[in-house]
Amino acid sequence: MQTPTDAADLPGGGNPQVTAWRQVRQGLKSWPVMLALIVLVAVVVIALFAPLLGTVDPTLINPGARLKPPFSDYLLGTDAFGRDVWSRVAYGARISLIAGLGAALVSVAIGLVIGVIAGWFRSLDGLIMRTMDAIMAIPGILLAIALVSVTGASITTVLVAITIPEIPRVVRLVRGQILTVRGEPYVEAALALGTPLPLLLWRHMVPSTIAPLTVQGTYVFASAMLTEAILSFLGAGIPPEIASWGNIMSEGRMYFRMLPGLILFPGLFLSLTVLSVNILGDALRDALDPKMVRRI
Repeated sequence: MQTPTDAADLPGGGNPQVTAWRQVRQGLKSWPVMLALIVLVAVVVIALFAPLLGTVDPTLINPGARLKPPFSDYLLGTDAFGRDVWSRVAYGARISLIAGLGAALVSVAIGLVIGVIAGWFRSLDGLIMRTMDAIMAIPGILLAIALVSVTGASITTVLVAITIPEIPRVVRLVRGQILTVRGEPYVEAALALGTPLPLLLWRHMVPSTIAPLTVQGTYVFASAMLTEAILSFLGAGIPPEIASWGNIMSEGRMYFRMLPGLILFPGLFLSLTVLSVNILGDALRDALDPKMVRRI
């Protein structure tokens, strides 16, 4: 009977990162995940190349072309101010993607630092986690509306308002992961060898959080896009003169019976984008944590 004699004989060449990414690639081969990836890439392409896709200035007002139906002189019709709905939807994709990506990156970065501190320094753990619990006790939408009301509506304010409620969730995730691995033999061996604390945390502790943080980041991405749309729909988000999917739906609700597309088209783009991100997040979770799949 032959036994593996070196790392090359082990699955993934003995490299856990190679094995993890191989599992991710295999998980992305299913047709729902491929379809979600195609939809997400299409939305990103529309956002990046909006000026080249038959659009005009999304703020251009044409009173003579008010409330035109879809698929006439305008692809998706016009709104009550005569603005091209397709142009506003295409440019509005930029706001949603910026809100989602910005909130995900900032919340993951801040949550990682705070979570590592809470998980390693036991003297600070209680204070940090009680602070996080206090933030989580405040409804995210109310906190966002309060911040926007105090500081004024802008993309920066909206990003801050969306990011703050997401940080405690990331902190709890990272803290739990750090508490799990801090008792592992390789960590104790590194401490016994006198490894400096910053190097110990960076080399031996932080890598264990990458997989769960990647999955959590996708959920924050989708949640942030929904929150931005809700705030804009309520009039407490992006300024009305800036095209965003929430603003388009908010302005179109008065004319929903006449032209349902004023709400349906941006709503469809938002729903498909959020659904695609969530499907990709589920695929990453299943690929990076196969034990969870077996338990289910």
